[in-house]
Amino acid sequence: MIRIAVDAMGGDHAPAAVVDGAVAAARHLAVPIALVGRTEPLAQLLASHPGWHESGIEIVDAPDVVAMGDSPATTVRRTPLASIRVAADLVARGDASALVSAGNTGATVMAAYGAFGLIPGVDRPALAAAVPTRVRPAVLVDAGANAECRPRHLLQFAVMGSVYARIALGVERPRVGLLSIGEEATKGNELTRDAHRLLKSSALNFVGNLEGREIYGGAADVIVCDGFTGNIVLKTSEGLVETVEALLADELQGTFSSQVGYLLSRRAFRRFRRRVDYSEYGGAPLLGVAGLAIVCHGRSSSRAVRNAIAMAHRFAAGDFVRRVEHEIMATQVAE
Repeated sequence: MIRIAVDAMGGDHAPAAVVDGAVAAARHLAVPIALVGRTEPLAQLLASHPGWHESGIEIVDAPDVVAMGDSPATTVRRTPLASIRVAADLVARGDASALVSAGNTGATVMAAYGAFGLIPGVDRPALAAAVPTRVRPAVLVDAGANAECRPRHLLQFAVMGSVYARIALGVERPRVGLLSIGEEATKGNELTRDAHRLLKSSALNFVGNLEGREIYGGAADVIVCDGFTGNIVLKTSEGLVETVEALLADELQGTFSSQVGYLLSRRAFRRFRRRVDYSEYGGAPLLGVAGLAIVCHGRSSSRAVRNAIAMAHRFAAGDFVRRVEHEIMATQVAE
């Protein structure tokens, strides 16, 4: 049986949003869940959901919490009873199939790495985030786990991102693009030039360099970069979406004719919102660790938590980690 360990104390809106999302997932997706955190507040929140005992939810006590502003390395190492560490240990012991957390990203990465270790042949874990394009969602990897990388790391990210695109997006042969400042192979810094050479000589469906303006055009299914660059791209995208929505709202409230136009096109606006809303994707899998971990946005709503749990269940059922391991072993990763 697939069971999901959820860090109930992680996130800006925890534990309330996490509990609500977990209850929704348990009821509508029939997913057994271990809610990891402080027993008393979790029990109080669950009490507002009649019948939660029969939904497959269990509370696992963890008295300590890693706050969003804490130093990941120091806090995770010194607090073995923190909710993120207890949740990761459940997966490592085989008492759960996957970990979901909207808490401190660095702490989640360190807890998962410490509990699971790395897949053989992988040097660094990487976060794979779904980003909207005009065609279909694409995978951005690394989205923030590694600020500094070597060329072989980007090749590994591309291999793991391709597996993710096949499982999550249903793309049979994902197109891989390398984020750079120009389309030519000679453009970019030393990292991107050397990574271009490795990617071009690999068995991946490498389509070359991508400029920033091409990310959302649908030219690639997997977009590879170092975590420093990827996290900036991700946060810039989120900020742009919020700004566009605010500008649209201002314009549509401006005149009577624009309000009428809005009423006539509400469905289109709802579809637009779903395509660009990070909560629709749930979270970003941490690729490369020898266990399944889904890292959610710190601002995750209950809907985002529900979708992250659904993603964790789907990936566990699809034997995601083993498939990544198999493809890494089959790929020649050499400088």
